[in-house]
Amino acid sequence: MAAPALAGPGRCACAPQASVGSPPPTQAAQAVTPPQPAGLRWLFFALAWLTLPLPLAAQTLPPAQTVHFPSADGRTELTAYLFTPAGAGPHPAVVMLHGRAGPYSSRINGDCTRIGPALPSPCDASTLSQRHQAWAAYWIERGYLALLVDSYGPRGVAHGFGRHTHGAPERAEVNELTVRPLDAEGALAWLAPRSDVNPARILLQGWSNGASTALNVMQRQASRLGGTAPSFAGAMVFYPGCGPQALLSSSPELDRPVQVLLGAADQEVSPQRCLRVLRQAIPMRRNSSPVVTLYPGATHDFDDPGRPRQAIPANRQARADALARLGPWADQVPPATLP
Repeated sequence: MAAPALAGPGRCACAPQASVGSPPPTQAAQAVTPPQPAGLRWLFFALAWLTLPLPLAAQTLPPAQTVHFPSADGRTELTAYLFTPAGAGPHPAVVMLHGRAGPYSSRINGDCTRIGPALPSPCDASTLSQRHQAWAAYWIERGYLALLVDSYGPRGVAHGFGRHTHGAPERAEVNELTVRPLDAEGALAWLAPRSDVNPARILLQGWSNGASTALNVMQRQASRLGGTAPSFAGAMVFYPGCGPQALLSSSPELDRPVQVLLGAADQEVSPQRCLRVLRQAIPMRRNSSPVVTLYPGATHDFDDPGRPRQAIPANRQARADALARLGPWADQVPPATLP
């Protein structure tokens, strides 16, 4: 089996770069800061904190449309937030899967429980987290429709979960193995027939628990034989959990292009375990191996545009590289075969 393509600083060149056109890392990601006197280091840190750019979400972002559609589990009515670019389309699209903290701002979601039609809640389209707003802005600027799926609110846990809660009993109802993949498939089934969407160009993006979900969706898709269901054209996966409680297989089968972005200093999941799993990935139907990027010094949530995460230089470099890499890569992902 082919090893995943890893290249660049802090990444071992285990295989050729995947053929879907992943661009080289940005100069910022390649830069190595030379030793500096302590005083200069502190001055640099203070200046960097004061001059951090505003997140993309702080720029003009069209209001999201709140939509509802069934999960593929056949019993859950999902809530999602639809961001539409200018123009009639049909547009490529990205289905976005939140992590274990949920899709809403941590300043708001503490008292949120169930989300659904005609259910009042402080958690809604106006209180999405900075990260999700930033990526929605990124995609619509590139001409993509973005759909953020809430897997938690429709099941009464819109508040999300804290760190180190993976074994909590209430998380079983929203697990990434057998529950959330069906939500992603429901989103795909809802998007594909829309006249403003190109059904062959729908991609998947997930973070942490949602990233593990995305890998499981791609595994399920690769294992599917024939049928009439639409397929995701590819996936972008940020710092997934890769243990047996998170993934359907330690040797996932993948039949579409996948980008995996890991922080080497991740405090929540093991990037080394993910590297081992992804080296064992099995490309199907002439697909390339996953492209894996390991960012030295970057933490979990390195792409969160908030000041606490972006005060860490390695996170700023990793985020800049992800923003430079993924749009052009997504543009070149081959279209999925339509049923």
